[in-house]
Amino acid sequence: MTRAHAQLAKTPANHVPLSPLTFLRKAASVFPDHPAVVYGDLARTWAETDARCRRLASALVRAGVEPGATVSIIAWNTPELYEAHFGVPMAGAVLNTINTRLDARTIAYILDHAEAEVLFTDTEFAPVVREALALATAKPLVIDIIDPSHAGGERLGARDYEAFLADGDPRFAWSLPEDEWDAISINYTSGTTGNPKGVVYHHRGAYLNAVGNTLEWAMPNHPRYLWTLPMFHCNGWCFPWTVAAKFGTNICLRKVTPKAIYDAIADHGADHVCGAPIVLGMMINASDAERREFPHRCKVMTAAAPPPAAVLQAMQEQGFEVTHVYGLTETYGPAVACAWHGEWSELDIGEQARLKSRQGVAYLVQEDAIVADPQTCVPVPADGETMGEVLMRGNITMKGYLKDPEATEKAFAGGWFHTGDLGVLHADGYMQLRDRAKDIIISGGENISSIEVEGVLMAHPAVAIAAVVAKPDEKWGETPCAFIEFKPGMQATEAELVAHCRASLAGYKIPRQFVFAEVPKTATGKIQKAPLRTLAAGLGSPEAGG
Repeated sequence: MTRAHAQLAKTPANHVPLSPLTFLRKAASVFPDHPAVVYGDLARTWAETDARCRRLASALVRAGVEPGATVSIIAWNTPELYEAHFGVPMAGAVLNTINTRLDARTIAYILDHAEAEVLFTDTEFAPVVREALALATAKPLVIDIIDPSHAGGERLGARDYEAFLADGDPRFAWSLPEDEWDAISINYTSGTTGNPKGVVYHHRGAYLNAVGNTLEWAMPNHPRYLWTLPMFHCNGWCFPWTVAAKFGTNICLRKVTPKAIYDAIADHGADHVCGAPIVLGMMINASDAERREFPHRCKVMTAAAPPPAAVLQAMQEQGFEVTHVYGLTETYGPAVACAWHGEWSELDIGEQARLKSRQGVAYLVQEDAIVADPQTCVPVPADGETMGEVLMRGNITMKGYLKDPEATEKAFAGGWFHTGDLGVLHADGYMQLRDRAKDIIISGGENISSIEVEGVLMAHPAVAIAAVVAKPDEKWGETPCAFIEFKPGMQATEAELVAHCRASLAGYKIPRQFVFAEVPKTATGKIQKAPLRTLAAGLGSPEAGG
């Protein structure tokens, strides 16, 4: 039997494709004179930003870019990269933001794999981009981004960004995608083993996660958002679109330093900041000369590796309000948040920090996130002990991996996205990561969470960064090896760190070897464990043990 309501049709009046492009249109219409972008002495309103994005879209179309074509960009967090998040999809094209720390071979691979037709590139990257273009089969139209604040840099293209925009129409009549499932961007994974994968986002997911960010962070209208998080990373966790949705101000930074962060907070009133734990470390460990006083409360959203409780506690003590989120490139950035309970604020600060270090529960705009057996997809008991894989599903999960149906099918096995992260589920329904599957250390048959050991080491007052990996061992199979980076002007001996660990860890979990050196990191602040495993495997037998 067909019900009468089932016969009502979708029409242009009641069904419009979801796209974050609508956020810019509304910002420019409702708050045309409100500052949209601030970069040094440069300030542009939402009306001006909208006109520039339309010019960009128009110029791309006039250059022959057709719907669905890929437009790549390699740039710092400057206004050009922000404008690309709107101008490129306004032209019906797909945005590909490239990691600024990649080598020429990897950039060439991405240009070829994504079939880039246009490449915008900051002149600072000319040496590596020139080499990449020579290696690539793709021959994109190259447009140079010339930043007056950065002297020098070789020109690779026939035109620069401003000249390219001058060819565009500031009143360009862009259209929404015919289908909200259409691709809006391609983001490439880190590629720690083999070539990186191209993660495809759609307009619907970008719209929803941009809105989800405002809900999970309780963002008011007109936030002043500081760009410390690279916009190339998961499209800046969708915050380029979030800031437009809330009629905010984007405070752009070319280079992230402690002084630049505090100056932006004090001078430009930045009140929302995102970043990996390494950014939190910069803020905590800033020198007196770098640190500035500011009258307002500044909210900080952090993700990547779980920040140790000691880091969260230090941030709170210095007046920053931290929200902990978790996600992956495949989930448009953050998709899980540690939703805060009011009564937790009455607990002592150490306990608050412990609770905040958990990943939490799925974003409202993500259907679900569970900890489960990866084979059966059956959730593990909520006992805080039984480990399983974190699985997610919902509208802020990628379309799939570009040109890799086998990897896509594997990632979506059983109707869930398999993250590769291992965690536990607590009695209150909050998940907590224990490790990447590949980072678990199995010593004498016992599983050791590198994250747990790192959290204990980071609680030592002299330790800035701790990275723990497996070191092959003839007797135990594997033992923990710790790479330690100290805070400026501080030191600790191996014996002191072992004694510190003994107060919190079982003996078999204590690192058997310590290496004191700078810890390698990715452009997004994540610790690079692959080279550390190689280094650990080449180390001799330790003198000290747990």
